[in-house]
Amino acid sequence: MQEEVETQEKKGLQMPHTYVIIFGIVLVAWLLTLVVPAGKFSTEEVEYETGDGGTETQEVLQQDSFRYMHPLEQETLRTELEDLSQDEETLASLQVEEEDLTQVLDENQTLSLNQLAEIGLSEENLYDLYGESIYDTSENLSKTANVWGTEDHYGFGVFNYLFEGLVEGDRFSAAIGIVAMLLVVGGAFGIIMKTGAIDAGIYAFLRNARGMQDLAIPLIFVAFSFMGATFGASEEVIAFSIIIVPFTIALGYDSITAVTITIAAAEIGNATSWMSPFSIAIAQGIAGLPALSGAGFRIIMWVVITLLSCGYTVRYARKIKANPTKSITYKSDGFFRENLANQTEEERPFTLGHKVILLELLIGLGWIVYGVMAQGFTIPEMASQFFVIGLGAGAIAVILRVNNMRINDVANAFQDGVADLAPTAAVVGMAQGILLVLGGSDADSYSALNTILHSVGELLSGVPSMIAAWFMYIFQSLFNLVVTSNSGQAALAMPIMAPLADLAGVTRQVAVLCFQLGAGFVDAFTPVSASLIGVLGVAHMDWSQWAKFQIKMQGFLFLIGSAFVIGAVIIGYQ
Repeated sequence: MQEEVETQEKKGLQMPHTYVIIFGIVLVAWLLTLVVPAGKFSTEEVEYETGDGGTETQEVLQQDSFRYMHPLEQETLRTELEDLSQDEETLASLQVEEEDLTQVLDENQTLSLNQLAEIGLSEENLYDLYGESIYDTSENLSKTANVWGTEDHYGFGVFNYLFEGLVEGDRFSAAIGIVAMLLVVGGAFGIIMKTGAIDAGIYAFLRNARGMQDLAIPLIFVAFSFMGATFGASEEVIAFSIIIVPFTIALGYDSITAVTITIAAAEIGNATSWMSPFSIAIAQGIAGLPALSGAGFRIIMWVVITLLSCGYTVRYARKIKANPTKSITYKSDGFFRENLANQTEEERPFTLGHKVILLELLIGLGWIVYGVMAQGFTIPEMASQFFVIGLGAGAIAVILRVNNMRINDVANAFQDGVADLAPTAAVVGMAQGILLVLGGSDADSYSALNTILHSVGELLSGVPSMIAAWFMYIFQSLFNLVVTSNSGQAALAMPIMAPLADLAGVTRQVAVLCFQLGAGFVDAFTPVSASLIGVLGVAHMDWSQWAKFQIKMQGFLFLIGSAFVIGAVIIGYQ
């Protein structure tokens, strides 16, 4: 049967590798910056309620502060700065030394923003003081990356997108934190998988739960949707998927089903959340709404969309179970089927060691969920927790002689687990590189992305309310293809979308609804999502395979989301 599938694949068009797809997107983004001029916004700190009585601050853009990148008007700028060098009060407020400014003016015939920034005089300061008078506004400039280069030498280069993407951000966010966590998680679960505890547990369930297996798919889907809705589960799903992928395949389904009931379900929950601190609370705070307001409508939305999406998934899963060769991933799923078939039924004992390891794993995962929800744990803490779980499993295996493991076997299993997720870690860096090629997602830095954001805002002004709301939803969905951080997208988009909603006669609650639906659903599809790529890596699946299935589900979700957006406009959702 597998030979037939391989023959069919050879006859058909070969799906491009994930690396090929992302590289193509990088080149398209680079070419786009040649024709789209760069722009930026001024930013400010806003305070919002978190819903638990506390407050947080978020840096957001100022709606009317957009300007294109222009050449400096050297004569005007020099005149203004010479006058500024004599204004001790203004210099003191800007914390700029008179000597430093005078030195820059004396030593440089041609002034640049970088030179002035080095002495503490930022572009923001200059714009606040002189507006656009210091620019030659007759020309808009593009910010296109070099062919090659680094931040330290010659500027960012498009062919260095992988390295720059991998080191982007810090240990708490963006690529570098996700990559580090992926490698630690891969190593930890390499140890757990080597013990055979998960395989033994799966078969123990299959032996003792005859007739109940069909409930597994809907129950897992709803559970992960609830996790996404309540605490914005995303990176956490990677760990759970390491267990659920082989479990789902053992039930007769495929890895696409496993990815759908884990990360896709979690993102659907996130999209319909009524209480997520990472999306709803921030977006409503920026829009000037009470924290976590309008929960009743969103709870109904979560129930309806979760059940409909669950039904969609179950229908697909049953079709695959009836004929596994219809699965796009039938060939790659062979990895898991072979692992599960390596032993006969009699050779799959569920020993005391297996039970202790699974209990330790269950306690560890509960510890992670508690830490994220109650203690505010982020990527560094989660990585440490995963490492401890893996180390504990290895110690138990050695002490109880599970699978005849010794200390060196534990180390080798950790190494193999890291190796398994290393290709996925590379994809995370590549995906981040797309954003860097577009100029980054910072509102206060010149980029083509900021110009696109501003242009959409201009297009939506004056459009009829229902159409405006629907296009806001479409824009948020498209925008999330490159900016997947919910808090980051809220900071970029909501300061524009909230006042635009006022102009279009749409309530700000609807604007927030468009944001969360667009951001959440597309997170289950875009190759820029580090969490999705992590789960796909666990499932040994290329993004192109996932996209072929998920594009249909995205259409299904878009129709449901559109219905809720239009319904919210009709009822005047407040």
